[in-house]
Amino acid sequence: MFSDPSQMISQLDLQSGSRVADIGAGSGAFAFAAAKAVGEHGKVFAVEVQKELLSRLEREARSKGVHNIEVVWGDAEQPNGTHLATDSCDAVIVANILFQTPERAGLAREAARIVKSRGRVLVVDWSGSFGGTGPAPDAVVSKQKAQEVFEGAGLVFEREVAAGSNHYAIIFRKV
Repeated sequence: MFSDPSQMISQLDLQSGSRVADIGAGSGAFAFAAAKAVGEHGKVFAVEVQKELLSRLEREARSKGVHNIEVVWGDAEQPNGTHLATDSCDAVIVANILFQTPERAGLAREAARIVKSRGRVLVVDWSGSFGGTGPAPDAVVSKQKAQEVFEGAGLVFEREVAAGSNHYAIIFRKV
C-alpha cells in the first residue's frame, strides 16, 4: 500500500491559516492535502526544481478551484534555494525526494531554515526498492540515515508516523 498524504498531513496538527512548504512538490499530492488542512486563509508553497511539474500543478490547482497553493521554482539543495524567508513556515514537507537528492544535508538545512521555531518537518521516503517499484536499491535512503541528516541540520526527532508498507514517515521539530 502506498502512503496517504492526507493521513500524514493530519499528524502535523496544522491550523487554519498555517503556512506550509512542500519541498519537491512533484505532482502535488502532499501540497493539495496540506492546502485542504490549512484552509482558505492558509498558504502552501509548492517548491519544485522541475518547471514543467510546477506548470502542471498550477493548472490542476486552478481547475480544482484551489487558491491557496503558490508554486515556487527553487532548488532546495542550495542555501536559500526555496526563495522563502527564514522562519516563515509552520511546517515543511519533504516527501519522496531523498532518494533522488545528492545534497541531502543542504536540503535538510534549507528545511530547518524556513520552518519556524516549534514548527514541524515531515520527512517521507521509500523504505526499500520493492523489486523496482521504488527507487534503485542503491538510491534508497534508510529511515536511520534520514534521521541523521535532519538531526544534523539542527532538527529534533519527534516521532514516526504510519506511511504505508512501502514508505516511512518521520516528524521533526525545530526547537
